[in-house]
Amino acid sequence: MTDTDRLDELTADLDLAHVFHSWSAQGGERTPFVLAGGLGSRVWDHSGTTFLDFSSQLVNLNIGHQHPAVVRAIVEQAGLLATVAPATANLTRGQAASRIVARAPDGFHKVFFTNGGADANENAIRLARLHTGRDKILSTYRSYHGNTGAAIVATGDWRRVPNEFARGHAHFFGPYLYRSDFWATTPEQECERALRHLERVIQSEGPSGIAAVLLETIPGTAGVLLPPPGYLPGVRALCDRYGILLILDEVMAGFGRTGSWLALDLYDVVPDLITFAKGVNSGYVPAGGVIIPDSIANDFDTTVFPGGLTYSGHPLAMAAIVATLDAMEAEGIVDNAARIGRDVLAPGLAELAERHPIIGEVRGVGVFWALELVADRATREPVGAGVMAKIKAGLLARGLLPFIAENRIHVVPPCVVTDTEAAEALSIYDEVLSLP
Repeated sequence: MTDTDRLDELTADLDLAHVFHSWSAQGGERTPFVLAGGLGSRVWDHSGTTFLDFSSQLVNLNIGHQHPAVVRAIVEQAGLLATVAPATANLTRGQAASRIVARAPDGFHKVFFTNGGADANENAIRLARLHTGRDKILSTYRSYHGNTGAAIVATGDWRRVPNEFARGHAHFFGPYLYRSDFWATTPEQECERALRHLERVIQSEGPSGIAAVLLETIPGTAGVLLPPPGYLPGVRALCDRYGILLILDEVMAGFGRTGSWLALDLYDVVPDLITFAKGVNSGYVPAGGVIIPDSIANDFDTTVFPGGLTYSGHPLAMAAIVATLDAMEAEGIVDNAARIGRDVLAPGLAELAERHPIIGEVRGVGVFWALELVADRATREPVGAGVMAKIKAGLLARGLLPFIAENRIHVVPPCVVTDTEAAEALSIYDEVLSLP
């Protein structure tokens, strides 16, 4: 065994002995997946086994691994001032906030910084409740908003169920034409019926008690569910009709993932609050936040905002944000994500669907795609966990690190992915989906 092999073994042993993992059973036969380094769209272990990262880790590594400008900015900031209290004015924090609001709709001039997406949504919910004087939050069943008190209850998927300790939440079904809850057969029908359903939920829950509707602009973990034309403007109209705020969760979809700076740029909608994290600095140092319009920020000119975090606007995270957004603009990284999606992934994945009956639907935009796998195209019965485990093992064996969720392969490379890397991934998907 070589020294590098021993490092992989040591890493795995230490993980098994001491690390308690999220969303996982801790015992049983488990082999930790070891990573030691990365660059761009590739990662490797200590022994040098390389993988093409088409997971972007947790769909957050938009600028790719080890971007030199971002690494340099973190090092320089650490040498200047490694940490500072959030009440202190700091140049790097102000620069990060100014760059973020520059990408937001008109009227948004303030940013409340958090440590990630969960507490961004947590504080957006707090802001909505304080601004409206109402309590209830509506969100969809197919959603993920984070693992803090209100954010996990706003989440719609199974992770909500063992964590329902927060009050004032109700759920509804969002549009998902492939598996329509509304017996729709066209995008127009799905949009109209989903909006009618939402209005009935609003009426039934009591509009006067509803603070906000919280939506992922494009639900990500739930399956890259692009809203049909007219849906988000329709939700905006319903919120306006009933005096309800609209919060758009851009944690996964924002900052380049969709081939636009924010996913909401693709739709004719302006929310009341915007949450972000992940792609704003690709997770190099944990960061997130809420982008706040003047109409809500002004509430707290003379009233104390009852919220805060020790590491709100941490200088290292702020330096990473500034460097990330500057590099994305200077290097055309958002445009690259749009082009890769339009010219490479869209046709390539469509061709895979023609070749492989297991693919029930392909959907996505930019570098944000999902292949929904089915046992039968006619019935749309999802493939089972055993099939997905086999596919995941096949992808890893061929050097591709995938993002697998339920019966789906999420095709979510970094925004810096090249044509050659995308073609390599498409070839690996093709080979694995061809296995008996």
